Amino acid sequence: MDGKMETYKARLVSIKMKSSLRLPFSKLVCILPSSVAGFDYKIWQMDVKIVFLNNYLEENIYMMQPTEYITIGNKHKVCKLLRSIYGLNQASHSWNQRFNQVIKTSGFEQNVDELCVYKRLEDGHVVFLVLYVDDILLIRNDVGTLSSVKLWLTQQFSMEDLGAANFVLGIRIIMNRKNKAITLSQALYIDNILESYTITDSKK
Repeated sequence: MDGKMETYKARLVSIKMKSSLRLPFSKLVCILPSSVAGFDYKIWQMDVKIVFLNNYLEENIYMMQPTEYITIGNKHKVCKLLRSIYGLNQASHSWNQRFNQVIKTSGFEQNVDELCVYKRLEDGHVVFLVLYVDDILLIRNDVGTLSSVKLWLTQQFSMEDLGAANFVLGIRIIMNRKNKAITLSQALYIDNILESYTITDSKK
């Protein structure tokens, strides 16, 4: 992972602006750079494939048919969703509930202050798991434990192993283990902004 475009995807989505919202949601993002630097932890990254299709819907949700799938005589019919899809107000919430149920069966506990952070104590050591939608960070200094957690996750969900975390949500992670230091950089993001405004050669 070097911060560049890895792949292109096409998905069936709902039109969120036309859906009705009835559930409260909150956004929480937490990265543990200081602990990683201080305890010389390793950070491994995983990606959950087609993340929202992992959970079934508890509500009855209907959507208009995609135009390309409408057949003669069925123009006025609608689709009943069996699983969550991208664009639903409930999508992130229901996926998080599903993930919570599964991850806790492996002994992970959810942080009460930062709900996207989970931890599990093992042999006096702790392994951290950070979840942001479909991005997962695994943090610990023991490779064997990290490998076993990764294997377990791939048995629960369709996952892609991205190896050591170098770029997370567009942020480059630079480790200096000798000095127990970590740097978070958005240089690539800044370069893209400068390029979009055609001011890459600006002396200012």
